[in-house]
This record gives sequence, C-alpha cells and structure tokens, in this order.
Amino acid sequence: MTDRASDLARRLADNTEAVCRTYLSNGCREGHTWRVGDVENTPGRSLSVRLEGAESGKRAAGKWIDFATGEHGDLLDVIARNRHLDTFKDVLEEARRFLSLPQAQARTTSHTPTGRPEAARWLFASGRAVQGTIADTYLHRRGITDGHECCALRFHPTCFYRAHEDAPRETWPALLAAVTNLDGTVTGVLRTWLACDGSGKAPLATPRRALGRLLGNGVRFGAPTQTMAAGEGIETILSLRLVLPDMPMVAALSASHLAALILPPSLQRLYIVRDNDAPGGRAAAKLRGRAEGAGIETVLLTPQADDFNSDLVTVGRQALTALLRRQLASEDVRRFLDSVHQAG
Repeated sequence: MTDRASDLARRLADNTEAVCRTYLSNGCREGHTWRVGDVENTPGRSLSVRLEGAESGKRAAGKWIDFATGEHGDLLDVIARNRHLDTFKDVLEEARRFLSLPQAQARTTSHTPTGRPEAARWLFASGRAVQGTIADTYLHRRGITDGHECCALRFHPTCFYRAHEDAPRETWPALLAAVTNLDGTVTGVLRTWLACDGSGKAPLATPRRALGRLLGNGVRFGAPTQTMAAGEGIETILSLRLVLPDMPMVAALSASHLAALILPPSLQRLYIVRDNDAPGGRAAAKLRGRAEGAGIETVLLTPQADDFNSDLVTVGRQALTALLRRQLASEDVRRFLDSVHQAG
C-alpha cells in the first residue's frame, strides 16, 4: 500500500463508526463492533467491523471480517467493494471525498510506480465469490464444474470497460483472475468480460485484458511443490484440474508469458501444458530449455485439439483422463490420478 493510501486508511480508521454509518448503514453498533450482513450493506450480522482497537495489526480499528466467507480487510476495502470501484485511483478519490480532503492529491497518487499492481489488488478485492454467478455459468459452459472452488477467481458484476482511451466507459460482468508471484502477492489481474447471461465472452473488441505486472508471474491453483504444471490459458489449466485436482498448476496467460515464467526453486518436475499452435510450440520449447538448464525434469502435455479445454468440451472428461494418463510420468499417474479416482 502506498504512503498516501496508508494515511487515508489511518484517517478512515479514526472515523470507523462514521464510515460504517455511511457505507454499511443497514447494520448497527454492537458493543465495540459494527455488525452488518456483508460489504454490500446487506442486512444481517455476518460481517463485523472493529470500532476500537490497536493502532495497527489484525485487531486495529477499522479491520473487518465476514464470518460467512472468511474474507477480511480494512476500510479502504469496504469503500472499494461497497461502491464497486475497480481502480485504485477511484478508491482513493472516494475516501478523500468522504474525509473532505482535496481531490487533486488523489489524482497524483495513481501515477506512483506501484499504481498498476495496487489497482489490480483493489479490483480483485472488489470481486465476490464465483459460485452462483454469471462467471460460474460461463465456466460450466466451458465444461469446468469446479471453478467456483478456486480462490484465485472472483466475479465482478459491473467491471469497467473502454474500447479505447477516448471511448465512453461501459460496465460488463467479468471473471477476475488474480496474478501472483511466488510469494503469493497479487501483482496483476486478468479481466474476462462476459455476456450478461454467462453464455460466453462479452461482445467486445477485446473481451480479455490484464492489469498489473504479469511477466514471470501467473494465476496459481495450489501451492507449488516439487511437481507442477504450467500452461497459457485459465480455461486450459482449469480443465486439467478436473482430472488432476491435487497437482499444483499455474496459468501464465499467454505464450510469451509462459516462456518467461519464474519457476519455484523447489521444483523438480515441470509439466509444460502446450497449446497446439506455433506460438504455443515456441513457448513450450523456450520454457523447457530454461527449466532443463536449471536441472528440472520437463514433460510436455499435448492436447488432441487446439488446447485441453477444447478436448474437455469435445471429447469429455473420461477421454481427457485417458489422454493425460498416457502422458504423465508413472509415479504421477499413481499420485495425482489413480489416488483421486480411488478416493472417489
């Protein structure tokens, strides 16, 4: 968080009850906490905001937790999600408006070197769980039935979109995917704007855009261990996870980013999930060369169609399982594939 954002968070914490009465008006004070249903200001008691506490840390004034979802944060998070603000600049401006501070200072904040990763973090924080949303419908249409279980994914009902810098701003529902580094810090976010019924991507010129720092990082599913799979697209990796739910995986989001993926130091075997096109082949070859140069065993996973999501949709989960069984190392068949089917 930037120094200016930290100062705003502190000022908001000094006025926690006033913030709650403004943004969480359907709640009420209960002792030293404010109770309400959620950050959307739904009536209820699931969300608890500390009205008093230490100057910093988890027990500080202004810290909140939603006991229904396990989500938590500070008052800047409340403002971002309550007002559906998906840029760091807009969150700071709204906080300054509430505190009656000059807005000109907020506009300079967005030009700090950390602005884009910060904006990505705020955008992802403003999302909600995927289950039961249009994003869940979209994933099901792609054959992915467990996408709602992934903490790296969220749904935003009104994510801003501009066709170009001078175009008017539109709002569309969007699937959000958090891009993280090896430490788990969110460095970027991928926005996939969706049709309003979840039947596919939104009818936009560029329905997918990334924000933040992507190079070397990726959308991670599971903590990296000695064995990991890496590929390009989110849908490709989620398709593999239907068959191999216990194998850590990462989606680099493009061929060029897959080639530049930073590998964890503990990695001993890397499954490179290639797309069946020329850029996919080149990216797989570059990543393979880098990995083997670092002493990491590599195994290529190659789909029958253009990618593994196409395989899942066209031939089904059983055929995809058989295809992967033929390509995995024998010990990984036992560890990641047979063990899952035996448990099921």
